[in-house]
Amino acid sequence: MKNFSLLLIALLLFSCNDGPKKKYLPESIGAINSLGVVISNDLWEGAVGDKLREHFAAPVVGLTWEEPLFSLEQMPQKVFTGTTRYRRAVLFVDLDTVNVAHLKTDLYAAPQEIGVIKGRTQEELITNIETYADEFIAAIKGMELEETQKRFLRSLSKDKILEEKFGVTFRLPSIYKLGKQEDNFVWIDREIQKGSMNIIAYEIPWESLDNDSTLVTDFIRMRDSIGEKYIPGPDIRNKKTYMTTEDAFAPHFFETEIDGHKALEARSIWDIENYPMAGPFLTFVIDDEANNRKLVVEGFTFAPATNKRDYMFELEAILRSVKFK
Repeated sequence: MKNFSLLLIALLLFSCNDGPKKKYLPESIGAINSLGVVISNDLWEGAVGDKLREHFAAPVVGLTWEEPLFSLEQMPQKVFTGTTRYRRAVLFVDLDTVNVAHLKTDLYAAPQEIGVIKGRTQEELITNIETYADEFIAAIKGMELEETQKRFLRSLSKDKILEEKFGVTFRLPSIYKLGKQEDNFVWIDREIQKGSMNIIAYEIPWESLDNDSTLVTDFIRMRDSIGEKYIPGPDIRNKKTYMTTEDAFAPHFFETEIDGHKALEARSIWDIENYPMAGPFLTFVIDDEANNRKLVVEGFTFAPATNKRDYMFELEAILRSVKFK
């Protein structure tokens, strides 16, 4: 009986250790918002490539000039080997005997999203691109935002001003510094090579911006009043300068969610009243019913003669990291 018991224990231990082993995956590589496109040269240079560029290199909404959603890097299949397979974001497009499109997550590395698009003809490839592009873009962008937020953890700001004033925390890199604070306003910024990246936060009443028919007017009036009160422009003799919303570009609005709270997302161009300065902004108006308010957080960039996509993407990653205490 004693020997039988020992044998039973040994079998149990062996069976526990003989379970499925977790697959080791190397860390993925690649610049943020860079998308590797594995496709033959012939397809890339024809209608299929045009359709890919139409969707995956579409202009980012709300920038001062056109910049692509992703920086596309085409490569033929024979190049997609070794460490090249560790790229974080990949599209695999090819003619085949099947007509399919799907996402593969963490196939060769982690984190990783690979969009696979196959078709028996070029027409089927184009149809699959049109059908699945939005889904693939959302998955890749979500991964890139998470990757950017993870990189912030290397050096986070210890400033508690946003928590003390508004009861929220941000995953804010330490390079951002407090620039101004008032009773209902905080301005945080960081210097960049040719300008600055900025974050502002303030509260508005719960019932604000609830009328869809006047949303554009009400939103611009709100932003411009904050700009006039808190965000001055350069000193110009006999002129008042302050941040406003550029009249020539109506804001683009989207519904979104931040930390489980409904939010209104707005993108457009800011400028300075009575002075030639402008740049992109991204605003989130976040519902906070528990505190009978809406919290407004905004990121804007001043970087003349410089591409701004990646600056605005970093600001979006910070703003989407808001956590309510």
